Amino acid sequence: MSNVTDTKPRAKTVTKTARPPLHKVILLNDDFTPRDFVVRVLKAEFRTTEDQARRIMITAHTKGACVVAVFTQEVAETKAKRATEMARNEGYPLLFTTEPEE
Repeated sequence: MSNVTDTKPRAKTVTKTARPPLHKVILLNDDFTPRDFVVRVLKAEFRTTEDQARRIMITAHTKGACVVAVFTQEVAETKAKRATEMARNEGYPLLFTTEPEE
């Protein structure tokens, strides 16, 4: 019998910096806010092009809601709040919400 001990190399511990959880900003359709105003808000707050803004607006219009963009939670919540406030200041019920990205 041998006196040799089976030694396995120790696994290296690699520390990964956890990425902050991402959140989706969602545009909810309503039947009152003018389409051009929705496009204006998307361009102003989310820096979309005219074409991107129109596609997001039409998707929300036909499906009831549309993901506008994905950000860290704090940025998503801030942008959703500011975009919703832009609409409220003009008297429109347009609403942006956030939810965690799965």
